[in-house]
Amino acid sequence: MRVSQDVAAHLVAAAHELADVARVATLAHFRTPNLLAENKESQRFDPVTVADRLSEQKMRAVLAARRPDDGILGEEFGPVEGTSGLTWVLDPIDGTRGYLSGTPTWGVLISVRDATGPLYGLIDQPYIGERFEGGLGIARVVGPQGEMALQSRPARPLSEAILFSTFPEVGSADEEAAFRRVASKAKLVRYGTDCYAYALVAAGQIDLVIEAGLQAYDVQAPIAVIEAAGGVMTDWSGAPCHNGGRVLAAANRSIHAEAIALLNS
Repeated sequence: MRVSQDVAAHLVAAAHELADVARVATLAHFRTPNLLAENKESQRFDPVTVADRLSEQKMRAVLAARRPDDGILGEEFGPVEGTSGLTWVLDPIDGTRGYLSGTPTWGVLISVRDATGPLYGLIDQPYIGERFEGGLGIARVVGPQGEMALQSRPARPLSEAILFSTFPEVGSADEEAAFRRVASKAKLVRYGTDCYAYALVAAGQIDLVIEAGLQAYDVQAPIAVIEAAGGVMTDWSGAPCHNGGRVLAAANRSIHAEAIALLNS
């Protein structure tokens, strides 16, 4: 659905208010000595903290006041059905393992979507004080170096590319083997940055992010930010990845095509 300039401005203002309250909630517990985590899964460590829940609760309270007709899809609490045709997709802390470890590469993911996909997204890193946003005519980052436009990297061969992923082990054995085919050709491979890697694609710092097993709340804000910066984000077949799964984020269509070919070879 298309939105008017007034509605777009209201959505962007609401997203920034969400990010502001999430910053306060997450920083209140970050690097504190008594921070504990519960494990949400039995087969692997998938932590959730009081900060995850508090961050999402604060954002939901803002939406209840500012955008009561919109839907909500968040990681920690149940979905809210809306009537406006718009849904807010919230990940209150993307990278809780990093959050627990004290590393400043976790982030808050906020996006608003219609039936076709994300219209606008925001990746916020509260501790560094960087906020990346894209969509509705916006592609910018505001942080310690001031405000700058987001622009992904121009085409270059995979042999000159920088590739990021959250874990060395990517999904199933077959998925990991596919990832290794791309990683073996890249100039540099780095791990462990969660959503911050997607922000780096949009900022023109790296070329590729490859991951698997993601959820809708992991990807919708990065999709909006990366596409606004001129990049591409799809599943491993080149189809939309709005619901997560296997994800490939690329700085441009040329290196996206090169990575897709290797993932599927």
